[in-house]
Amino acid sequence: MDHDETRKVDMYRHAYKSQCEVEESRHEPGKRPKRRLTLFALALGTFAIGSGEFGSNGIIQSFSSELRVSVPLATWAITAYALGVMIGSPLITVALARLNRRTLLLGLVGLFLVGNEWSALAPNIWLLIAGRFFTGTVQGAYFGAGAVVAAYVYGPGKGGKAFATVMTGLTVATVVGSPAGTFIGQHAGWRMLYIAVAGVGVLALAALWVWVPRTTDLDGEPVGRELTVLRRPMVWVTMAVAALGISSIFAVYTFAGPFVTDAALADAAMIPVALAIFGVGMAAGNALGGRFADAHPARVLVSGYVGVLMVLVVLGLFGDHLSVLFPSMFGVGATMMFAIPAIQVLLNRSAPEAPALVGALNLAALNLANALGALGGAATLDAGLETLSTVCAGFVLTAAGLLLFLASTRARSPGSRSPRPAG
Repeated sequence: MDHDETRKVDMYRHAYKSQCEVEESRHEPGKRPKRRLTLFALALGTFAIGSGEFGSNGIIQSFSSELRVSVPLATWAITAYALGVMIGSPLITVALARLNRRTLLLGLVGLFLVGNEWSALAPNIWLLIAGRFFTGTVQGAYFGAGAVVAAYVYGPGKGGKAFATVMTGLTVATVVGSPAGTFIGQHAGWRMLYIAVAGVGVLALAALWVWVPRTTDLDGEPVGRELTVLRRPMVWVTMAVAALGISSIFAVYTFAGPFVTDAALADAAMIPVALAIFGVGMAAGNALGGRFADAHPARVLVSGYVGVLMVLVVLGLFGDHLSVLFPSMFGVGATMMFAIPAIQVLLNRSAPEAPALVGALNLAALNLANALGALGGAATLDAGLETLSTVCAGFVLTAAGLLLFLASTRARSPGSRSPRPAG
């Protein structure tokens, strides 16, 4: 970042801090109306989004059979959703940058309802793929706008905690929404999954309408201000750190079924148990990471990445025993989710004037991590290695993300003899 850009970032940080101090004096966090209900409404929206996203993985065989296509082709409906998040969400965020965040959230949930009804009514695989892509475009934009609203109700200096709160609905979806959605899809038809998810979306829409504050403090910013952040190298470096590092989650979660049945030689009935344990770990790590990310983002990120690398070693060596597999599943989910709120804080510090856009970019990076982890794990299996070899792919990717972060920290602190991240 050149000298002029650095001055601009410092100026925006100072202006943002001053504005927050003014707002804090006018609305003390503890006295802000409906604070908990506002946060609940935001999390209910992410719960609906996460239930549709993760639940889709459990019904691939159902819609591939009904639509008379192969499973590999049907999998493109899942891939299309991730592409929608990576490509569509940042574009929507920029295009609607001037909207009030409350209005934006309501509009995004409306699009989410359209996307799920589109998916439920799709007569062929191609329209289903298009419907899933359309629905995916909502996710990152919702998380970005939701993080802005959550930060407003929490007060200044709570960006990491705010993002973790919005993420709570997603982590709960891995424990409750995804298994329940998969059960509905398997027993009532795959189309009912998307109808049920849309039903939860209606509840979220109503909750947002009633409990998100109506205030000009949540008005958007000029599009030009949002776009300037894309010229900052640290924004892209942080996204790369996220995409590489977090991919180990998906190198494990994607292959949880084979871990249970092929590696540990357990009954398939234990797969939902493994997924639920993983989800509980994610929820715990997200809550803990959100508590510390604002004060020490770099330390939290490094701790999360180092922690998951240690757990992956144990999982790779001894994961063929359920007594090790289950605690390791919890550990991977907890350590990685511990790091994610810190990534949002680091992005906010690199681009303090565009919190909604960096929130959408963070989700785009997470979905790229999804693809990298799944592809890396599949590559090890295609090479003829054993089931737990997917853990090796996750280890390599997370280690690369950690090394990139440490190298970027050293580059920003040329006078340091060793990388010492601020915070």
